[in-house]
Amino acid sequence: MGEAFFYHLTRHSLDETLPLLLGKSLEAGWRVAIKGVRRERLEWLDQKLWLGPDDGFLPHGLEGGPHDADQPILLTMAEAPANKPDCILSIDGADITADQVGALTRTMILFDGTDPEAVQHARVQWKTLTDAGCPAKYWSEESGRWQMKAEKNT
Repeated sequence: MGEAFFYHLTRHSLDETLPLLLGKSLEAGWRVAIKGVRRERLEWLDQKLWLGPDDGFLPHGLEGGPHDADQPILLTMAEAPANKPDCILSIDGADITADQVGALTRTMILFDGTDPEAVQHARVQWKTLTDAGCPAKYWSEESGRWQMKAEKNT
């Protein structure tokens, strides 16, 4: 069974944090899906990822292209991403099910710590997933570096 990692973003934005997590995921040999809830937001992230530094190139595609199944990183809203990921990064409150956590190596749920609705949604996801028996870890960057603050079912 996979694990759900919750990342409480308070010091760095999503577009700053995402490349770091994606790079580590690719280093681990994982295929990744970034699951969002709005096409416009995924298009914006697609552009941000293309404009990254040359030495940090992250091969990716936006859902709807002819090679979705071949993408190492796919930006999507689909429940079952075409690239058959090992890892899903949930952004902007995209829901993740216990079945998805169980089928993947890792699930990462990134949420904006300055948005009370995003924090509340993450709390509901934490409770839903851990009540279903999913192992979960909560990571915070409030000290200036990422630290695990809580874990359950591990």
